[in-house]
Amino acid sequence: MPLNPVLDPSMVTMALELPGFRIVRNCGVVRGIVVRSRSIFGTIGAGLQTLAGGNISLYSDLCEKTREEAFELMMQHAAQHGANAIVCARYDANDIQQGVTEVLAYGTAVVVERMS
Repeated sequence: MPLNPVLDPSMVTMALELPGFRIVRNCGVVRGIVVRSRSIFGTIGAGLQTLAGGNISLYSDLCEKTREEAFELMMQHAAQHGANAIVCARYDANDIQQGVTEVLAYGTAVVVERMS
């Protein structure tokens, strides 16, 4: 379920700067937090996939969707602060309890302008 971020995803980087742009204003730290649990059906299905070995696609899909949602929330937060880019973007994940994980996307919201 896309959250329709206002920020262009190509304006988000894990680097300290965006090539071709200069930072004109720092808007502060922004974040997107998602807390997810595995369903009993997903846990059973993933358990069956472990018997065959290899990639556990049910968990991979869950992780990818969770990171994507956290990323979109981070972009929305940046747009709310008047930013048009995010630098130093990062992800973090923590187990809150067994089967419940928090995924955090965070970075520094900035206003950039194209260099001439």
